[in-house]
Amino acid sequence: MVVLMIRLTGLLLSILGVVACAGLSTGNFGPFERSLNQKSYGYRVVEDPTKSAPSKVVEIFEVRPGDCDKDGGWSDCANDRERSELKEQNKDNYPNDEYWYGWSVYFPLDYINVFPTKTALGQFHQKGAHPVWMFQNAGGGYHLDEQVPGYTRRYYELVAESELRGQWHKVEVHVRWATDDKGFFRVWINGQQKADYKGQTMTADAVYFKYGVYRSFMSRYQNANDTDAVPAQIAYFANVKRGSSRESLVASQ
Repeated sequence: MVVLMIRLTGLLLSILGVVACAGLSTGNFGPFERSLNQKSYGYRVVEDPTKSAPSKVVEIFEVRPGDCDKDGGWSDCANDRERSELKEQNKDNYPNDEYWYGWSVYFPLDYINVFPTKTALGQFHQKGAHPVWMFQNAGGGYHLDEQVPGYTRRYYELVAESELRGQWHKVEVHVRWATDDKGFFRVWINGQQKADYKGQTMTADAVYFKYGVYRSFMSRYQNANDTDAVPAQIAYFANVKRGSSRESLVASQ
């Protein structure tokens, strides 16, 4: 009954383009909304099918061939992209703010790497500007892509390709947002620190978080494999939170 109510609530809010994360605890994040793709199968909240998630319910994102749309002046279809993502509505991460962000991500055993198409599974985007930090499955595994100046400056390996599938990976991010050199961006995976960046972390007035499955440059895979479609991809997320301390990211059952 609880899961049925969650699904019905999620369906109603999806129609409105808003996701209140029914049944989920998101810390001090504000509401999220779906980004471009509104397909019903593209986003679901269900009881944990893996039986090993840090929470009782999980979010499932699915992208199938042709899942592109347009919004305002931007078109995924016209820009060689497909996605199923949620994005923060409030866009309230400002210079000099310091937060902890956390989530767990799960790649099913049959998850397909579609490289050289680039797949992002979590990103910090800027309001009216380029993304600055992207979590990607590109050539393999799970990587952090640092793009503060507007282009890729460094990759950090977070999870190796051999360890990617069939298990949950806990991601913890501690950030001081700064347009000067007083910022930092630190990442832990399953309790082990993988990135410790110091310096400018943003270039615009505000940053917002997006997560799900977002794939860019579909034509790269199509051309490399002589096909008209890129295979579907599914990823699970759980316990997506923002807080003022590391302790605030602990999952609540």
